[in-house]
Amino acid sequence: MAGKLIYNGTVITMNKDNEVFKPGYVYMEHDVIKAVGEWKLDGSLDHLVVQSTYAYNAQGKAVIPGIVNAHTHLFQTFMRGVSDHLPLSRWLREIIWPLSLAMEPEDFYLAALIGCMENLKSGATYIMDHHYIHTSPDNEAGVLRAMVDSGIRGHLARGGSDMTHEQRLRETEEQIFTRTDQLLERWDGAASGRIRIALGPLNLYGCSRSYLEQAAKFSRDRKLISHVHVAETSEQIDNTVARYGLRNLELLNEVGLLGEQTQVVHGVWLDDGELEMIRTEKATVVHCPVSNMYLASGVARVPEMQRLGINVALGTDGPGSNNCQDNLEVLKFTACLHKVNQLDATLLPPMDVLRMATVNGAKAMGRSDDLGSLEPGKKADVVTIDLMKAHISPVHRATSAIVYNANGNDVDLVMVGGQVVVEGGLCVGIDEQEVLLRAQVRVDALRSKLAASYPIFSMVE
Repeated sequence: MAGKLIYNGTVITMNKDNEVFKPGYVYMEHDVIKAVGEWKLDGSLDHLVVQSTYAYNAQGKAVIPGIVNAHTHLFQTFMRGVSDHLPLSRWLREIIWPLSLAMEPEDFYLAALIGCMENLKSGATYIMDHHYIHTSPDNEAGVLRAMVDSGIRGHLARGGSDMTHEQRLRETEEQIFTRTDQLLERWDGAASGRIRIALGPLNLYGCSRSYLEQAAKFSRDRKLISHVHVAETSEQIDNTVARYGLRNLELLNEVGLLGEQTQVVHGVWLDDGELEMIRTEKATVVHCPVSNMYLASGVARVPEMQRLGINVALGTDGPGSNNCQDNLEVLKFTACLHKVNQLDATLLPPMDVLRMATVNGAKAMGRSDDLGSLEPGKKADVVTIDLMKAHISPVHRATSAIVYNANGNDVDLVMVGGQVVVEGGLCVGIDEQEVLLRAQVRVDALRSKLAASYPIFSMVE
């Protein structure tokens, strides 16, 4: 049967033995990997080239499993760089909330499409988008439509808050759960299974205890991932202690929202007891190092989490607090942040960081059986990275080159389920320039609309 072949590259499998084949190959049929191994230079495997409908010579390139971006906010593509000097609370009040309330449904589609393009072009084949702006029911549809159109694989975590400081973004419990059910019915499993829906209580200071308790039951009954911002800043700890006499993770655990399908996003200000709860309940921590540095939120205890056996996945966070979604850039920030924080250069070797971005991300999504590594039987989500660049080559170790040298612009080929979605560094089937020009026109219009009430939108440098 004719298949697709990537050959003659450095194949970093991310299997349990961390096998690397140089040169190696990945052979796929339909949407599944059929064979991975050493590429024989004696011609004994040349029949695979002949019989493949698509054969890609990866000489000079690394071949890795698709990266999982375990936390982002795609709508924030319209918000990057508005201001780079505000703490989280002011950033929300003065930038995120005003601009998101002014955005129209088509804006959410354009922002999400650019975000999906950026994720794919920097090696992410899977995203978890935490969407919490529900000024129109068409907003979520726009984001999901962008995921489908781009060819990416991913979840939309339907965010909800009944107590957020911005009252125009509040919903009742009934609204949150009814509309999540509607999304499940319409979108869960769409695009041949590429699209999934999760539950996304926004955070623990913007959600009532009653809502959190109902969210726990709702997600259990429907077997959904629960994706929640937790302990991002020290102020958030103070809030739940004052309100409930409990720290963030203690509250999450007490209401029944902590379990194997829980994704604790950020988890910067967790104490020993909270880490032990996460370990016991087998939840995942989603680490967003660039955002935590950008907003000066603090440093998550990732090396300690690793020693405890906690699953730690990686996320870019939204473009409003990064300001990009370069998934390869996140790798270097992850390693360097913890080395300097603990003054220990031995922490987080490259293979460990890559595992967080691939294997651990797949585990967080409940997809360890078919994603996260290049092995026979797994989905053909494959990325190639061009190492023949002046800022990368010559190469001693491909894993080091990927973590410390490469950036999203070095991604050459991306396949999702065996389908080519990025080739030659460009998205397939999308007029990138046309999309970017449309988006700039809309952002300029939104800035003009907001400038009178929020002077920061009139600033030009």
